[in-house]
Amino acid sequence: MTKKTAPRASARNPLSAGIRLAIMAAALSASGLAIAQEGQDGPPSGPQSSESTTTLDTVSVLGTRSKPRTEATSAVPIDILGGEEFHNQPSVDVLDKLRVLVPSFNVSTIPIDDAASLVRPANLRGLPPDNTLVLVNGKRRHRAAVITFLGHGLSDGSQGPDISVFPSLALEQVEVLRDGAAAQYGSDAIAGVINFGLKRLDHGGTVEAFAGEYYEGDGFTQQYSAQVGLPLSERGFATLTAEWRSADPTSRSVQRDDAAAAIAAGYPDVPDPAQIWGSPEVNEDFKFVANMGFSGDTVDTYLFGNYAQRDVTGGFYYRDPTTRGGVYSNDGGQTLLVGSLSGGTCPTIALRDANGNLLPYAGVGAAVDALPEDCFTFLSQLPGGFTPRFGGELEDSSVVAGIKGVWGEGWHWDLSGSYGRNEIDFYLLNTVNASTGPDQPAGLRFSPGGNVQTETNFNFDLSRDFDTGFTSGPLTLATGVEWREEEFQIKGGDGPSTAIGPLTEQGFSIGSNGFPGFNQSTVGTFARDNWAVYFDAEARFTDQLLLAAAVRHEDFSDFGGTTNWKLTGRFDFTDTFAARGAVSTGFRAPTPGQANVSQVTTAFIDGELRDTATLPPTNPIAAFYGAEPLTPEDSQNASLGLVWNDGPWLVTADWYHIQVEDRIARSTDFTLTDEDRAALVAGGNPEAASLSRVGFFVNDFDTTTSGVDLVGSYTSSHFGGDTTYSMAANWNRTEVDDFTPGIITEARIKKIEESLPRTKGYLGIDHRREAFHANLRVNYYGSFYEDHLDSDVVTVEDGGLPIYGDSAVTVDAEIGWRFASGLYFSAGAQNLFDHVPDDNPWAGIAGAQYPVHAPYGFNGGFYYARVGYTF
Repeated sequence: MTKKTAPRASARNPLSAGIRLAIMAAALSASGLAIAQEGQDGPPSGPQSSESTTTLDTVSVLGTRSKPRTEATSAVPIDILGGEEFHNQPSVDVLDKLRVLVPSFNVSTIPIDDAASLVRPANLRGLPPDNTLVLVNGKRRHRAAVITFLGHGLSDGSQGPDISVFPSLALEQVEVLRDGAAAQYGSDAIAGVINFGLKRLDHGGTVEAFAGEYYEGDGFTQQYSAQVGLPLSERGFATLTAEWRSADPTSRSVQRDDAAAAIAAGYPDVPDPAQIWGSPEVNEDFKFVANMGFSGDTVDTYLFGNYAQRDVTGGFYYRDPTTRGGVYSNDGGQTLLVGSLSGGTCPTIALRDANGNLLPYAGVGAAVDALPEDCFTFLSQLPGGFTPRFGGELEDSSVVAGIKGVWGEGWHWDLSGSYGRNEIDFYLLNTVNASTGPDQPAGLRFSPGGNVQTETNFNFDLSRDFDTGFTSGPLTLATGVEWREEEFQIKGGDGPSTAIGPLTEQGFSIGSNGFPGFNQSTVGTFARDNWAVYFDAEARFTDQLLLAAAVRHEDFSDFGGTTNWKLTGRFDFTDTFAARGAVSTGFRAPTPGQANVSQVTTAFIDGELRDTATLPPTNPIAAFYGAEPLTPEDSQNASLGLVWNDGPWLVTADWYHIQVEDRIARSTDFTLTDEDRAALVAGGNPEAASLSRVGFFVNDFDTTTSGVDLVGSYTSSHFGGDTTYSMAANWNRTEVDDFTPGIITEARIKKIEESLPRTKGYLGIDHRREAFHANLRVNYYGSFYEDHLDSDVVTVEDGGLPIYGDSAVTVDAEIGWRFASGLYFSAGAQNLFDHVPDDNPWAGIAGAQYPVHAPYGFNGGFYYARVGYTF
């Protein structure tokens, strides 16, 4: 496919009463001071005692294989978030905690976006979720089984990891490397790397309960956490953490115009509101993490892993009883869709008069009641229409095991293996398979199938420090090899979700309405493997100059090899002031899911049964419209930063520039003409005869993302205690440099460039005095753009629904006490002053009161309390 360059222009309450607390015991854990993460070398060997741990500076080896460094001494920008600070954020989801602590990290509430509402896509530095590599204890984390088909433009087609499966109580610290690192860690590390470091405790315990709800009185959330540290003899530890959570749904909805019109016409049982826009309902959200290590005489052993499951149910679009195609009407709402169960002829029932006005239900209902017994219409069963509920049952598990030690004179080695599995089974509630008429499953529940992602990894790492005569410190050399296998499985739907019923030929749609089941032609397992070898070198050539280099080659079974490199440097002008920078190349390999996914939605179009399909790019039908086998996304990264570290002051400023070529996304849909179908069938593709539209994944556009991260902190003894002032801000801009018109739409380009705020940041004050603590944070979000309902059209004149949201300021506040006995308590509010976006100008179309992709959410203020006991 030849790209055609398209030049781009620059884009542009009081607290409610009655907080409900749920206080119940949960089981065991101990707190401890921050311990340096071992990065690629896995967790440290031997037990870690809260009495003996006296680390003064929080350190990390992320981005280097040399000695651990603090945020101030690192050669690349790293945010190191302490486990206690991270856990104590008012939100319970790890994604939302990162959103408020890392300004360049964005995630929003996803109310109605198919699977994206079950595994929310998150964006670091304005890039898709699968452009950020996630590690746990320095080891690669497997990705989720969900491919985000609806990701509001920026995340469309991405397949990133699900990081919401970790209980935050299990985390010792979270490190966010804000720099390209594919040459060090491999595929996906274009935007950066997030490493979750697990606690390593050999004694003690904590039980904790959290409860809160929104000012509107909905979304009640309860969470119970527990942790225990156990000794494994005198030389080992086992830290076990469990968490259970449930969250009620929220609703920020108004009545849809069409539902209001149906009510005015006398239609019974029309829901009010007919469609719910809000946070999904979360049930049985259980998470468990184990982290173990044992220090032998010559070899150390480590083992860690997780298990998680949850059931999430979100909203879907209302089916109007007078217009819904394939269910209630096939002529735009003029007449009712009536089917004959015996294959005969049924009377015609008008729904509107000659002027297009909706006729009163009294007359329509009487005509329905008078139908012959063998004539069927859904208006007799569901006269007020219906609103499906879309959900998924998710299960995630992983295990990592390894051994490490030292050979001879300082050769550090680490051998590890890992296995990860993420599975999602979809379900729909309160919907129908219209083609089967009155024969519907019990409870109107359908199981349309699911996806499974599995990954297996083996690593061997080797490193040593060498004394040289030309450096002021040791020269650190590291090398290693990796082998990885990925599998993506599509599981078929049940009979009712895929059935082609007896009313099909009379215009009734087949499959579970809203999300037809995966049929046997799309079911399958797709795999690929790859191997990699890397080499790193790092040395301080003078007391002031640090230089590092990395090179990595990976070879994939499906598209071949790629080699990437990185150069890093830091120069300390004085003891307090330094400059740092890096240049690198990177890549992201297309996933087996993106390369092989096939999803077909069937509808009755122009009097015939037609399929709209997402096809693999290697499919001959997709190739007919320009699809080619997927290749990696390639990137070029550059960064330059300044560091000032003078006593209580720490300030860093880092500029970055990320160019990504051949980004992977789903194409627009192509409509098959009669001539196209005839040519494809003649060419040996008989399935084209039933297709109406096709789309596919494609490497089709290039982007440039530039920005600045500014992070600062100041510690003092103000207000009679220890007071820390902190601030962080991000300015980010993405521009699409090159794309193929017709493959990627202008609407998609606008969403990529403008959907996230250009500016985001916070200013925080944390005060601690004896048992008391208090903190206040002011958050700023710049303006944003929303293509409401993903209309895929830019202008109102062409039918688009654009929303230009204003900038916003929200405030979070908390107070609490931690007593010597181990008991602690805190209470606070997120979005203290209940700020919500301006009203949605298109609210009547689908019932959303506010823009649904506002970067700070649309639910308003949330108040909460937390109580726990540490022993």
